Amino acid sequence: MLEKEFKYYLENQDELVKKYNGKYLVIIEEELVQAYDTEKEAYFDSNKKYEQGTFLIQLCEEGERSYTQTYHSRVTFI
Repeated sequence: MLEKEFKYYLENQDELVKKYNGKYLVIIEEELVQAYDTEKEAYFDSNKKYEQGTFLIQLCEEGERSYTQTYHSRVTFI
């Protein structure tokens, strides 16, 4: 789900960062449809226009920090 959209972002990330750094991008299929200043604005506006599950909201930043997360836990697996 939304693999095409994320792949589009990764393949075009350098170019997108030059133009939209720090913005939240709404991507449908393999097309950037809108850039927003806030994630909230991107979500609510896109939710009015498009069916849920058909668009990706992606923070546009250099490197992996905009799409990876690290979780720290005290849980130990044996």
